[in-house]
Amino acid sequence: MSTINFEAKLFTINSWVILRLPEDASAQLPSRGMIMVVGTLNGVPFKALLEPDGRYGRDKKPSHWFSPGQELRDAASAKAGDTVHVSLESTKEWIEPEVPEDLKKALATSPKAAVVWDEITPLARWDWIRWIRAVKTAETRQKHIDVALDKLNKGMKRPCCFNRNLCSEPEVSHNWVLLDPKQVAE
Repeated sequence: MSTINFEAKLFTINSWVILRLPEDASAQLPSRGMIMVVGTLNGVPFKALLEPDGRYGRDKKPSHWFSPGQELRDAASAKAGDTVHVSLESTKEWIEPEVPEDLKKALATSPKAAVVWDEITPLARWDWIRWIRAVKTAETRQKHIDVALDKLNKGMKRPCCFNRNLCSEPEVSHNWVLLDPKQVAE
């Protein structure tokens, strides 16, 4: 795959700084779902998971987004509202996801599930974490963790029936679609 170059504006949704890929840049990626990329932001190297924005329909073309961390933004001299230059390409080398504390605690109570967790790929761990976090309430999240433990204990390596093409971060999405920063600001 060749390198994709573009400029995009960093914007804020709630407390998150977001970079949404332009539709034409996103269309060059090999997947409409989550994908790992390596690249540069204003010349500063990064590796990140691109999340799908969840937009679909006749008049909507799907794209991807990620939240460049504070360290990357500082190194790139970039802040919300700035237009940045991005160069990226997909990679098959997945970074390990940060495991949420509630899931860590649950895995610690279930040695068999923990063994399966350690044996699965980073991509599969991303799937589980995205599926667990993609809910609105603490009660539903706990149900997802309980189901994950049950399935991992049975040797299942991925959550069933999880659509990778939807935005799974509830703090920046509504109904599986990345919020429009203009609507959030109003």
